[in-house]
Amino acid sequence: MAEAQTASPWCQRWRAGKHSWRHVRDGGFDAQNYRVDVIPEKEPAKTFVVAHHYSRSYPAVKVQFGLYDVSGSRRRLCGVAVFGVPVSTAVLTKPLPGLRPYTESLVCSRFVLLDECPGNSESWFLARCFDALLADGVRGVVSFADPVPRRTASGRLVMPGHVGTIYAATNAVYAGRATARTVKLLPDGTVFHDRAAQKIRRAEQGHEYAAAQLLALGAPRPRPGCDPALWLREALVAVGARNVRHRGVHRYVFRLGRTRREREEIELGLPVLRPYPKRPDAEPAAA
Repeated sequence: MAEAQTASPWCQRWRAGKHSWRHVRDGGFDAQNYRVDVIPEKEPAKTFVVAHHYSRSYPAVKVQFGLYDVSGSRRRLCGVAVFGVPVSTAVLTKPLPGLRPYTESLVCSRFVLLDECPGNSESWFLARCFDALLADGVRGVVSFADPVPRRTASGRLVMPGHVGTIYAATNAVYAGRATARTVKLLPDGTVFHDRAAQKIRRAEQGHEYAAAQLLALGAPRPRPGCDPALWLREALVAVGARNVRHRGVHRYVFRLGRTRREREEIELGLPVLRPYPKRPDAEPAAA
């Protein structure tokens, strides 16, 4: 199998951080074998996402849904969708200016299905999530697809680059790329986000989790009384973090409503672009 399938009939799957592909023509999906429910507590959704999603992280959550296989004697969690709170309200208000952020609009920050799920599972799962969100007053969802492939320091591909195939297949509005930037790539192929760095520098809530990510990769423990910003610079050098130029993630917007007219009445703050992106970006050089 090629490292990155890009044609729209392909569906991406995950297990233990490794991706695989299913083709929609493979079929096999039977809605009677599956159920979608809200996961009321952070667990087991967080454990599932950290174990299987390439990011190995869990975002701020507003509501999380589980896709359960109920075909056997025990129901098994085989997919998680997380809708939550972005780092800035502009993530929501720029594409959906007429909706109240965090209540009428949310960001879909994780969407991961196991490799055992048959083709067409995504669209059914996503539709059930949207039905539940709409019933709770959510009218818009913003989601992103990262088209930049990522490798570990040893060269192993950990993320082939996403173009948002499932979003295109479910008629999301493509609203172009988010802002280009330089990202900090860790040796295991994960991104060390600017927000995590800010938490460490300012000793904000959650800084212990962000620091633990670097400690697990071999960064020295901070000395008592050490300036957090100084420790962060030293830790990033110690683990071999790389600066990589990123052209910006693809942005998709869903307008939710019971009818087409209700959906189209929701104002878009960004132009609708065509065609949908088809291929991941070329692998970037170090910045």
